[in-house]
Amino acid sequence: MKTIKNFKTDWTTFAVSGGFLFLFVIFSLIDIDMVEGWVTDSFNWSVTFFGAYWQLLLLGNFVIGIILAFSKYGNLKLGKMEKPENGYFRWISMILCTLLASGGVFWAASEPIYHFVTTPPLFENIGMTPQEAVTPALSQSFVHWGFLAWACLGTLTTIVLMYAHYHKGYPLKPRAILYPIFGEKIFTKSIIGSTADIVSIIAVAAGTMGPIGFLGLQIGYGLHFLLGIPNTLATNIIVVGALILIAAISVASGVDKGIQFLSRLNVIFVVLLTAIILIIGPTMFLIDSFISAEAFQLQHFFEMNLYRADQAWLGYWTVFFWGWFLGYAPMMAIFISKISRGRTIRELIIAVAIIAPLVSNFWFAVVGGTGLSHELENPGSISTPLDAGGMPATVMAIMDQLPMGLWIAIGFLIVSIVFVSTTVDSISYTVAVTLQGTDQPQKWMRVFWVVLFGILSVVLLTIGEGSIQALQNFIVVTAVPVSILLLPPLWSAPIIVKQMAKEQHIVPSVESTKK
Repeated sequence: MKTIKNFKTDWTTFAVSGGFLFLFVIFSLIDIDMVEGWVTDSFNWSVTFFGAYWQLLLLGNFVIGIILAFSKYGNLKLGKMEKPENGYFRWISMILCTLLASGGVFWAASEPIYHFVTTPPLFENIGMTPQEAVTPALSQSFVHWGFLAWACLGTLTTIVLMYAHYHKGYPLKPRAILYPIFGEKIFTKSIIGSTADIVSIIAVAAGTMGPIGFLGLQIGYGLHFLLGIPNTLATNIIVVGALILIAAISVASGVDKGIQFLSRLNVIFVVLLTAIILIIGPTMFLIDSFISAEAFQLQHFFEMNLYRADQAWLGYWTVFFWGWFLGYAPMMAIFISKISRGRTIRELIIAVAIIAPLVSNFWFAVVGGTGLSHELENPGSISTPLDAGGMPATVMAIMDQLPMGLWIAIGFLIVSIVFVSTTVDSISYTVAVTLQGTDQPQKWMRVFWVVLFGILSVVLLTIGEGSIQALQNFIVVTAVPVSILLLPPLWSAPIIVKQMAKEQHIVPSVESTKK
């Protein structure tokens, strides 16, 4: 079969996706209320008509992935490489610093408290005591950042992308997800292919610029709370500038150097921070809460993941999160494809769909569980700051309850900065990959997107927090076309796996059977 090897920059996709982002910012500068109105109406429409589809899509992705992982096809090697390029810890670290960094740092503190104060509607009529309400509160957070959320980022879609690029020689772009349906023509002058690339870039850009600005605000609050630094626009811009500088240096040095170094460093920081909180905090409460909430999630797995009764609550929580993660999915699959060469299908799916969610859940149990413990002992100690100041106030309130709270809070801010930097560098890398079709895009292209994300985020910050919130909600809107792109892998990935099994002689081919 003829393969495409002369990868060139797709300037049309570059101009349309970049131009769209600039227009979003320009319209926000002209009339932010108008933009917020457009986004809100589109957001509500997306939640109403696509929420159920997204829930079923994520469930199907997870279930099919697990079946493949533990079938006879689990030993298939991906990426036409016998030995993995990255060691296991380095590989897992880079995976963890994708979804968790997108907001899990601050949501880990706040979401369990939200669900504790206002019990999720599925369980609100059970009549639980405050002690009993801890388990469903943590469990609901586990669902939103758990097995299904992670599985959509790097299981079936990654298998299709790796096969199209590394096994067949086609460009590593979101449009490659449609290769099993359209064949080689999806990579030529294809409107469908270009649309797939453009909506994927816009979705992941919105989902990256939002956290940059949002966490700039969070860190600015933390610096004011801890060190008395004025929480002004100038401070927030300086914080964003530092994030972008770190990310630019990282992405310029490449995946195998800067990105993997920052990822390993951050995971080490998180492990140390978790260990310290476990030791000096309510140790047994945290361990017991994690185990019981994980068991609760598994016991109510289908009803929690497929709950449909309260549309308003779903739009604010489950469907919002999963729309956000779906928007990330094509680009994260590209990134995971790059770092997973030489891994088996079983290793890939277990790492992404089981290990990463369990680590995320444990992080939520330690950080959020510490807040729940203090809220039980002293009602209002965490929930009152949450109501008054939102997520950044919640983080600081939790840290303030611990011995050495100041140093732990500073550690938390450092982790936040590095986490966001690892997200920005990996996303900028994948956008560059999409535009140039190779897993070794030019350095200037990688750095350009880091700087662009930073500039646009700063402009949105100057408009106000409403612009950042509008951008956060906008990614849910962009998830609509992206989620359609992610449907075919549910059946094309198993077909590709069977073909790879013949190529790798895991199962006999038709020709060899006849002989």
